[in-house]
Amino acid sequence: MTAGAGVVHSEIPEAEFTRTGGRLHGIQLWVNLPQRDKMIAPRYQEIPSAQIPVAQTKDGSVTVRVIAGEALGAKAVIETRTPIIYLHFTLQPGASLVQPVPKEYNAFAYVLDGSGLFGTEQERGEDGQMVLFAPDGEEVAIANPADATQPLDLLLIAGVPLNEPVVRYGPFVMNTEAEILQAIDDYRNGRMGQIHV
Repeated sequence: MTAGAGVVHSEIPEAEFTRTGGRLHGIQLWVNLPQRDKMIAPRYQEIPSAQIPVAQTKDGSVTVRVIAGEALGAKAVIETRTPIIYLHFTLQPGASLVQPVPKEYNAFAYVLDGSGLFGTEQERGEDGQMVLFAPDGEEVAIANPADATQPLDLLLIAGVPLNEPVVRYGPFVMNTEAEILQAIDDYRNGRMGQIHV
């Protein structure tokens, strides 16, 4: 299948979900490319959920789905243009973990459900909150207190900061206003490239 010139981005639930309904959670992480890579050929990877590596601690108190990067001995199958960490952790009450993060990365956690303690100072983060880790080490610490009444479910995201200007408009993210105008013109005139699926 070739994406048409008019399709930039589309998310459609599976037919079974559309038919039966239910609760659906969606998280999007848009990873900005460095300026030198912004005009590379488009590329698409579709990795079904069943192929996302899952690992857990020996006692089963911590489980991780490795979307990008590595954790608990499992490595992601998704290839990223720039190195990033994108990990979906679930910690049972009383569980804790220390995840290596390269010192040149910025890292944050987004709490999907529950409440936990983050960093060496054990700052509390709760459902719907983002916790930004200080860039002062090579690992991050996360814990779900022993008195917690539910698992702590979170995303741990990290990557090297680009330290480049960001200009955005709609789905376009570039470094200058002139580049944004060029991207819009390229889109309108069918010069965005094609993704063959």
